Amino acid sequence: MRAPDWLTARPIAHRGLHDRARGVVENMPGAVTAAVAGRFGIEVDLQLSADGEAMVHHDDALGRLTEGRGALHDLTAAQLKQVPFKETAERMMTLGDLCALVDGAVPLLLEVKSHFDGDRRLVARMAQVLTRYRGPVAAMSFDPDQVLALREAMPQLLRGITAQRRYDDAEWQQLTPAQRQGMLQLRHGLQTRPHFVAYWVRDLPAPAPWIARKLFGCALLTWTVRTPEQRQRAARYADQMIFEGFRPDA
Repeated sequence: MRAPDWLTARPIAHRGLHDRARGVVENMPGAVTAAVAGRFGIEVDLQLSADGEAMVHHDDALGRLTEGRGALHDLTAAQLKQVPFKETAERMMTLGDLCALVDGAVPLLLEVKSHFDGDRRLVARMAQVLTRYRGPVAAMSFDPDQVLALREAMPQLLRGITAQRRYDDAEWQQLTPAQRQGMLQLRHGLQTRPHFVAYWVRDLPAPAPWIARKLFGCALLTWTVRTPEQRQRAARYADQMIFEGFRPDA
C-alpha cells in the first residue's frame, strides 16, 4: 500500500504548533488546536504509562517541561494527568484525549517511543484507541520491533520508519551494537514493510531513503525542519517536512 496523499499534502507541525514564549507547550492541547487552526498535520510522541495507557509526551521522564521527577512508565495515567507543567496550566493528554480534540480535522502522525526492550503494550493500547478513530492517522518509530508490532496489530494503519544515517551519538549508546547495526540503512524494511520514511533533514540526501522513495514507493518525510536552509533541503529531497519554530504559511 502506497501512502495516501493526505500524508504529504500539508506541512506537519512537530509536537504541534507550539511556542513556549507564548505559553504554548509542545504536545499539549494548545499546540494541537493551533495546528488544527493552521490546517497543519500534527506529529506527537506517545509514551507508555504504568497502567498501559498511551500518553502524549516526548520525554520518558518528568522534569524538562513539568514539575516533579520520575519515569512515565512508573506512573499511572491518572497520576500523569495531574502533573503540573511549568509554563502552562494544561495537563498531559492520553491518545484518546488527542483523538477527541482533533476529531479528524487534520492528519495525526504518532511517534511510538520505545526503550527497545520488546515491550509492545503501547502499540496494543494504540490499536484499541484507534479502532474507534475515523480521522487520517499514521504511526512511526525508530524501533524496528515497534514498526513490526504496528504491522501485526494494525495492518491497515499507515506505518513508517523514523531514521537517520548513523546511531553513534550518546542517546543511542543504551542500545546494543546489534540493535544499532540493525537500524542502519533501513535494512529492516523488508520485514516491517513501511509505507513511509521519516528521515533526519541533516542527513539528506542519503542512499537509503532515496531507494525507499524511488524504488519502493515510500513517501519521504523529513524532520525537524527549523531553518531556511533546511526548508530548502526538505523541498528538494523529501515529499513533506515536519517543522518547528516557524509557520510555513507566514
